[in-house]
Amino acid sequence: MTTAEVRDPELPGRLLITERDALVPLLRARPDDDFALPTAACPGWSVRDVLAHCSSALMRVVESRYEKGVFSPECNDRDIAERAEWTNAQVVDELERGMTEAGPVIAEAGGVLDMVALGEWVHAGDVRDTFGEPGAYAGPGLPDALSLLVRITREKGHLPLHADLDDVDEPQRLGDLAASRPPARFIGAAADLVRLYSGRPVKEAEFELVGVEAAELNIFG
Repeated sequence: MTTAEVRDPELPGRLLITERDALVPLLRARPDDDFALPTAACPGWSVRDVLAHCSSALMRVVESRYEKGVFSPECNDRDIAERAEWTNAQVVDELERGMTEAGPVIAEAGGVLDMVALGEWVHAGDVRDTFGEPGAYAGPGLPDALSLLVRITREKGHLPLHADLDDVDEPQRLGDLAASRPPARFIGAAADLVRLYSGRPVKEAEFELVGVEAAELNIFG
């Protein structure tokens, strides 16, 4: 196993910084029209909506703003609406700041906010996927994202799954290792495993999944 059993408090922030350095230059190079593109992963949301959600969620973490219903669909919609008059550049500026400053806060929270960092990384993949960029849910952040995914599924007592990944040397065991049910089996690319656990569209012919339905793996649903 290459995934540490013990929480690395710096990992979520490291994942955010890695993704910041990859995503922000890409966004700054795209024309404004691209921000209006619809995202397949988040029906009803444009690229700009996804980015506004990401930036607002990170700034809530940075500023410790957790009112009742925070991160609910209704809260997310309000956060996006509050940025309706912003330019795309302003949204990207806030996103960059949030990705830079949220890591230490997440580290000190003891693990309860770690899933925010994973969600931000997945949403960055949603944007890259919409743009047609290669390796939408892969790239330099994938090792840390995979480590975070393994630990979160274990802590949540998610159903057990044994993953043999085409692009990772060691097999990964996700979910509750002490569960009474036999582990499901996944064979394929790490990016497709991420897509399954985040409820993103997948091409089933490109991987093998046995012992579980794809919808059962979604940890964000």
